[in-house]
Amino acid sequence: MNTAYLIHLANYSDGVLYILAGLLVVALGVIVDRFWYLRRTILRGSLFVREIAQHGRLDRETLQRLADEAGDLPEAALLKTAVIHSGYVLGDPLASRLEESILIMAPQLDRRLWLLDTIITLAPLLGLFGTIIGMFHAFSVLTAPGHAPTAVTGGVADALVATATGLFVAMTGLVAFNAFNNQVRQILLQLDSVKTILLNSMDGHPMPDNRENILQAVAPKVASAVARAV
Repeated sequence: MNTAYLIHLANYSDGVLYILAGLLVVALGVIVDRFWYLRRTILRGSLFVREIAQHGRLDRETLQRLADEAGDLPEAALLKTAVIHSGYVLGDPLASRLEESILIMAPQLDRRLWLLDTIITLAPLLGLFGTIIGMFHAFSVLTAPGHAPTAVTGGVADALVATATGLFVAMTGLVAFNAFNNQVRQILLQLDSVKTILLNSMDGHPMPDNRENILQAVAPKVASAVARAV
């Protein structure tokens, strides 16, 4: 199969094969980009989750240091949220704020996967469309006088190449799309693990100094009032 024959097949489908080739290039570009990002995020995130789990109580300084170490990992957003609310918000309110950070981060994980989803659906339809056009060309030779029977069968074979190409592009995209969805779920699980670790490690963390001073100033007055009441 040489270049001239490939050009003949593309022209036989009235350019549909050129479009399918473009879709394949786009799909491969998305696959390379998402594979690199998601795989790196999973590997680094797994190590980072284990590092966070090794700590006991997490104070503001430790949280800030971990957030700086996280860099561009999705876990950094959770740690920065924990730094902001450390000592001020605990329990369910803190869990809600951490969940909000995960929801904001989620679209970054499946970015451009909609392209693969679209190509998976569009490629077989384009391939079928190209085959139908090729069939028109194949059977048009019947109108010519003295046509050879092999011309029709050869034209049908050339027309079916478009359908085969569309199916190949769709299958390639489908395998990658399912694999990436699984990786996104793994990253979201890592983020949920970090959220749980932060909630457990920050539960009961002492309040900042200014609040402690207020409590220390109020406590004797409360004790005195209770003693008088008794």
